[in-house]
Amino acid sequence: MHKNHYVAIMAGGIGSRFWPMSRTDFPKQFLDILGTGRTLIQNTYDRFAKFIPKENIYVVTSTEYASIVQEQLPEMKFENILCEPSRKNTAPCIAYIAYKLKALNAEGSLICAPADHLILDETGFTKVCFEALNFVAKHKSLITLGIKPSHPNTGYGYIQFEQQGVSDNVFKVKTFTEKPNLEIARSFLASGDFLWNAGIFVWQVQSIVAAFNKHLPEMAELFIAENDAFNTADETAAIQRIYPQCTNISIDYGIMEKADNVYVIPSSFGWSDLGTWNSAYENMEKDYLGNAVSGENVMVIDATRCMVHGKDDKLYLLQGMDDYILVDTEDVLLICKKEKEQEIKEYVAEVRRNKGDQYL
Repeated sequence: MHKNHYVAIMAGGIGSRFWPMSRTDFPKQFLDILGTGRTLIQNTYDRFAKFIPKENIYVVTSTEYASIVQEQLPEMKFENILCEPSRKNTAPCIAYIAYKLKALNAEGSLICAPADHLILDETGFTKVCFEALNFVAKHKSLITLGIKPSHPNTGYGYIQFEQQGVSDNVFKVKTFTEKPNLEIARSFLASGDFLWNAGIFVWQVQSIVAAFNKHLPEMAELFIAENDAFNTADETAAIQRIYPQCTNISIDYGIMEKADNVYVIPSSFGWSDLGTWNSAYENMEKDYLGNAVSGENVMVIDATRCMVHGKDDKLYLLQGMDDYILVDTEDVLLICKKEKEQEIKEYVAEVRRNKGDQYL
């Protein structure tokens, strides 16, 4: 393990497409969505702890989730849990850890990764991370990990890359594209030069700080002004001064789409962003009729390709259902066609309009 290698696990999201299991006060990164016995953030921590010094692993999360992180990752020092006073997307989150590490160890290299992704081939993932860390150590570059697409998915962003590699497995990025419609996704797949955007980044601390200074100068100035507070007792107060002034913007929009030193490593390590119930369904064991069931007392009669997440102390009997999501919690029962899962966010907004925040 290398003392200059760091990880920031980004764990501040709400995960509204996993409603009603994922709630504002206990979102999906803290849930065992796949029934593995470990929550998503625990799996993410375990994955990085195999090749990054534990004292160099940080979690950036919302202030309201700090106690949950502490409870689920008791081996992590509390000062490595960085609390955001408000949700401002990924750019301020990454700026926080970048400027903090610059004050701590300017020679550091940093992996930034979401807390709620599934990675099946952890050996392959570790290999790609080392390829990226080695590349950014030699070149002042920003690397994003791209996933070789297996089908025309409309739920992911895409990265187009130049066919001529700059090293064995590193390619210059040409364009970033937001979630496309099915026709465009099919054309991306056919072209062979598009990858899914995994939202996992690798860079030297100095390189990402330079990128903030160049492409998001107003945000950079806020963090630079508080430089002396980082890694001291004044850090929390400084962040509370900074965040209200930060623009709500993603690192993709704010920096990656503008910078000219962005590279991608095409990867295939069994990745899913577990963004929706359908992605959970795809990664769960299924019965001979294609049903994925989590819950001790689920009976299935003439039902096919359903995703069921039930409570162990309650009996469920499904008959005649095809391609449905059924999720039962203490106060909400969701029954929804799988093809409508991308609209769950809209249903949550409808619940808020009609019932307030009680069920969110």
